Amino acid sequence: MSLYAALLEAIITPTKQRGSNWFVEGVFMNHAMQLKRTLLACLVLGMFAVVWRTGAAAAANNADGAPAHSRTSDARIANSWDPKAAAAYLDRRQSWWMEWPRSQRDHGTFCVSCHTAVPYALSRSVLRGFLAEQIPSPNEQRLLDNVTKRVRLWKEVEPFYKDADRGPYKSVESRGTESVLNALILSSRDARTGHLSDDARLAFENMWAEQQTAGNQKGAWLWLRFKNEPWEADDSDYFGATLAAVAVGIAPENYRSTPEVQTRLKPLREYLSRELAVQTSMNRAVFLWAGARLPGLLEPDQQKAIVAEFLKKQQADGGWSLSSLSGDWKRADGTPQETASDGYATGLITFVLQQTGMPRDNANLKAGIAWLIANQDKREGSWPAYSLNKSKANHISPETALFMNDAATSYAVLSLTAANRR
Repeated sequence: MSLYAALLEAIITPTKQRGSNWFVEGVFMNHAMQLKRTLLACLVLGMFAVVWRTGAAAAANNADGAPAHSRTSDARIANSWDPKAAAAYLDRRQSWWMEWPRSQRDHGTFCVSCHTAVPYALSRSVLRGFLAEQIPSPNEQRLLDNVTKRVRLWKEVEPFYKDADRGPYKSVESRGTESVLNALILSSRDARTGHLSDDARLAFENMWAEQQTAGNQKGAWLWLRFKNEPWEADDSDYFGATLAAVAVGIAPENYRSTPEVQTRLKPLREYLSRELAVQTSMNRAVFLWAGARLPGLLEPDQQKAIVAEFLKKQQADGGWSLSSLSGDWKRADGTPQETASDGYATGLITFVLQQTGMPRDNANLKAGIAWLIANQDKREGSWPAYSLNKSKANHISPETALFMNDAATSYAVLSLTAANRR
């Protein structure tokens, strides 16, 4: 018998035991006693209601002591977009990329692209919890195997692009670009296990060997320049340097604190600080991400100023437009830039704002998250985005026209899963 039931029984039992004598004691006395017992029962029930509600609220807290309303909010975030559809879209697109003839490279490998492969590597793993997956998806594993193979065969594999095929400096630009992307992908994978693998260490060795040691780019890496914003343009060296900083910052086992790495980080920090003032807002966004992962990279006043810059450019619908964050860049095909909010800009910025520790109840952040929730294509699983370089009608094919959607979907996933964990 529960305590509640026992007390209730104690209240009513004396009345049962008196039997027919109840009438002898008189109607008025009976009514008085009955009223007394009724009031006592109400008091006991009220006390139990208070205790039960307090206990229920305490039990609803999670292991980190988060209040019950946080879990409710998390549930709303998780249930308001479709992680399964997002994973299906990303898997399909990565599968297409790995088979596309133009992505194929020597030794049975494929190019690791900034628009599809790298965002996929960063985002697909965070969806495992939503999908009850215990191991990497087949496409994830194939991508990781591809990166690992090229890292191990670094001195044998050809660069992604060669001077003879694509013009001057493309070989060295390819090496610099790939070395950073390989390190980022393997560091991100190992961050989930807490152990920095030998392959990731080798990827970092390859990366540091490509770091520039003199000239205007000292501390950075030569980066592919194909006149394509936001990842392969004349200012993309800065983008690459920020990704290198992220890779080092997220590496497990305190990799960044070793004397050798600290020596390498010094010119990288100097380069990022020296060139910050002339960067587009999108490059600043990735710098803000790097600053959140690599201590000492970003001063508090710098962070505050960059955050204010983003909030000022937030659109009325809660999202951000990539074109408004990319300076006066013109499309090569002469078509006007899209000005609507898009998934890449909104996903990246809301993800980065969360990395800086912005409170989850911040109105601007909530509006950005709400935009992401409202704008997933539930049928395709993707988020919309637009190329800064050409209209979708002028792409090579309908599949290549989705490159920005690939990046948008990955960063939307990173942002929404981060919101769900907070």
